[in-house]
Amino acid sequence: MTILLLAGTREAREIAVAATEQGVALVASLAGTTREPVRLGVPTRIGGFGGSAGFVQYLKNHHITAVLDATHPFAHRISNRSARLCAELGLPYCQLLRLPWSLDDGWLSLAREEDLAAHVSAEQTVFLATGRQTLAHFANLRHARVICRQIEPPDGPFPFPSGQYHIARPPFSVADEIRLFRELGVDWLVAKNAGGETSRSKLDAARALDLRVALIERPPQPPGDKAETVEECLSWIHAL
Repeated sequence: MTILLLAGTREAREIAVAATEQGVALVASLAGTTREPVRLGVPTRIGGFGGSAGFVQYLKNHHITAVLDATHPFAHRISNRSARLCAELGLPYCQLLRLPWSLDDGWLSLAREEDLAAHVSAEQTVFLATGRQTLAHFANLRHARVICRQIEPPDGPFPFPSGQYHIARPPFSVADEIRLFRELGVDWLVAKNAGGETSRSKLDAARALDLRVALIERPPQPPGDKAETVEECLSWIHAL
């Protein structure tokens, strides 16, 4: 049995370590969105598969017998494709899907990034913890000051006026986030509702500072087996 672990989260790293210690044959895949990813301790493929045909060929060439999807909850294209192709091939597939964060009173849950602009007044400071991929969807915030945090240095200038990048690599403690939000004069925190403990420090900091918070709702997830924790993923592996 050889399992393909679709990685990119803290849980994926924990699964790789635990499964290896338990003698499970595991290979991992990373999308390659960061230039210096954290090592997983197992054979790891970095970069795309070249579409559906490339993914299927990889599964066959490497004799993959099951796929464990521990990607980010917003990596919906990868998850939906993987679930669909595994179903077509008759391969077991399981998605690690953390529970979403709950909203405090007054926090917003938004289906689209573009919907935020209606709630932000002129000259407020908006801190985007949503990553660079969705930055263009916030272009209608030109009336506000926008700060976008990302891990890698940008390839060009900020795409619209009154905006800037903040380059930093996680993890961030609650104290770190409180200090940063104060220094930047943040009024709004915007984040994807990814769930999990690792990145909730920004929400705890926003709560402590009584900031406005908007969480972007998750995209539709694929059908199939689901696990909420690393332990449940390991149980799924051993039940194969």
